[in-house]
Amino acid sequence: MRIGIDLGGTKTEVIALDASGTEMFRKRIATPAGGYAAILDRLAELVREVETTLGRTGTVGLGIPGAISACTGCVKNANTTALNGHFLDQDLGHLLGREVRCMNDANCLALSEAVDGAGAGHRMVFAAILGTGCGAGIACQGRPWQGVNLVAGEWGHNPLPWMTAGEYPGPRCWCGKTGCIERWISGTGFADDYVRSRSGSGRENSGRLTGEQIVELARQGAAAAVQALERYAHRLARSLAHVINILDPDVIVLGGGMSNVDELYELVPPQLPAYAFGREVTTPVVRSRHGDASGVRGAAWLWPQGKQ
Repeated sequence: MRIGIDLGGTKTEVIALDASGTEMFRKRIATPAGGYAAILDRLAELVREVETTLGRTGTVGLGIPGAISACTGCVKNANTTALNGHFLDQDLGHLLGREVRCMNDANCLALSEAVDGAGAGHRMVFAAILGTGCGAGIACQGRPWQGVNLVAGEWGHNPLPWMTAGEYPGPRCWCGKTGCIERWISGTGFADDYVRSRSGSGRENSGRLTGEQIVELARQGAAAAVQALERYAHRLARSLAHVINILDPDVIVLGGGMSNVDELYELVPPQLPAYAFGREVTTPVVRSRHGDASGVRGAAWLWPQGKQ
């Protein structure tokens, strides 16, 4: 039995899969707000609840909105800031009395979709999360690829490629730089761009619409919303063409809230050849098969077949 946990800023989810990947248990809770110790204890309680309910023990994989530092072994770059600077995988492993495998949540998405999702059967899978933020993960031959610095797939914190004069230098990102891909093609970036186009201001504007609301306005023919969606698709196409030029994956899988916008699968692929080297692109761009369960399933799959 494989147990996976997806630890997010507001919610935490646990799942148990049998050897074939069939879901045996699944539960979602609010992420504890009491700091690192409270989070750690709650994670251990969730694992014990799964095992008590099913009467079996399992391997444990953990997906986090950050990474384990290759230099220190501590969590870094987590937007759940209470995790940063702690040996999360080791501490949880000590409480449970077994090894815990921990990885960035975008890598877990890529792994899930590569094993039995929209990327199954492909050698190289690039999976992007287009949600509140923007991250990505890479799976190669059914295993996550993290890189020597454990930052492979941090695509959202590169500058938007082929910026137009009106886009340069771009909005400031939380990482300290300007013009990051995340600030343009996350769901937040999409909504910010719509507000800027309407009022000249960004996220400071009160009463802003959500991405879902803007897409619905576009479907109703509202000109400003249609233009915002077209700009978004153009920026996403440029950003994905950059990935194709470097990685040339077999398939690109989209997850997160913006992946549910059907129009993107019509608007984006035809624009890729204009920016990919050689101007020939056959790379499919597809929606994640497991939706918001991909992250937690990928955490469970951190223990591959035969390694339980």
